[in-house]
Amino acid sequence: MKELARFSIGIGDRFGMQGQAQLQALADARNLGCTIIPVWNKSYREHSIIHTDPSQVREEADRAVAALGWKDPYHVDADHISLKTVDLFLDYSDFFTLDVADYTGKPAEEASIARFVNKYRNRIGHLSIPGIDEGLEITEATLLTVARKYLLAVQEAGKLYRYIAEKKGAENFITEVSMDETDQPQGPLDLFFILAMIADEGIPAQTIAPKFTGRFNKGVDYVGNLAQFEKEFNQDILVIAYAVREFGLPRNLKLSVHSGSDKFSIYPAIKKAIYTHNAGLHLKTAGTTWLEELIGLASAGGSALTIAKKIYREAYHRFDELCGPYATVIDIKRDQLPSPDQVDEWDGDTYASALRHIEGHPRYNPHFRQLLHVGYKVAAELGETYRSALKAHEAHIAEQVRENLLDRHIRQVFIQ
Repeated sequence: MKELARFSIGIGDRFGMQGQAQLQALADARNLGCTIIPVWNKSYREHSIIHTDPSQVREEADRAVAALGWKDPYHVDADHISLKTVDLFLDYSDFFTLDVADYTGKPAEEASIARFVNKYRNRIGHLSIPGIDEGLEITEATLLTVARKYLLAVQEAGKLYRYIAEKKGAENFITEVSMDETDQPQGPLDLFFILAMIADEGIPAQTIAPKFTGRFNKGVDYVGNLAQFEKEFNQDILVIAYAVREFGLPRNLKLSVHSGSDKFSIYPAIKKAIYTHNAGLHLKTAGTTWLEELIGLASAGGSALTIAKKIYREAYHRFDELCGPYATVIDIKRDQLPSPDQVDEWDGDTYASALRHIEGHPRYNPHFRQLLHVGYKVAAELGETYRSALKAHEAHIAEQVRENLLDRHIRQVFIQ
């Protein structure tokens, strides 16, 4: 299998024009002494809305790498794929995020559950994981509960992995398993047995995205108990290290934090944990690049600001349509949104300040930001009008993208 480096970052780009600016941020990080491997990612849903295809993501990555002379590895992720959509990505991706959300919480066949319980019956009793002080007690009920919630999902992940391996060759790609889209966070025992299932399916997972406590809304800060998150994150690292030894999983298996953009309040805990435990991390920061494009357009003024205002007006009037698919990962109070008429009166600095994520800034509006985050469909519908504006203001926008990724994300999480 291809091997993923210790630190990696998902750098999605809705409109495929900021690859070089994103990679420049990683080149700057490398100059600061920290190598972070870029993983360009774009989901099937995003391709469908913007009318792009996976070949364009590969082309964008290759162009950026060539332009900057990037010598370290880089990857292209087939983000949140299923058996229904994977074929579109096979020729262009070398990183596959296996999305099993549709199967999580649905029970596997009773015979499969029984086999799982029988195999791990010898684990009943106290489980001692180095570094975790609290007692972890396993009962038969524990095994049954975990199996009924996750076994079918991991079995489906196994089917998907084997399909990709048959088509591409197992040595030609990296595998991530996504378990974050569930109703409840996974505790240490849940994660331990999920990893056992992954090993049983023969999936050489190099990253796993569990469900953490709290809300990971798109494009805004974490909402939840910071102390509880820190405890869970550290426990997950320790569980992974133990499970790697117990089940023969890849030695570089690491945590993946999905919807990782702008989770500024938990970045200190993440940084402390990965360096304390000498652990790896994959941080997905995909969706906010397009917001930096809007910030660049707005602050450029003139016709570029007019386009930014038009996008907001349309998004405001299409609230239900645009927010519906993201309902579980946004929290927008409609009465906190400025009216389009108000926004039309703003200058470029006011628009940019309302959108730019700087906690404590008097103009910052997380509701305005979240609506525009999910409103990229409006920009896509503008077609060449939007893309021409990006080209016209490329240098200014690129600096917004680079600064956001380097200063607000990479420095806060990876740079000691």
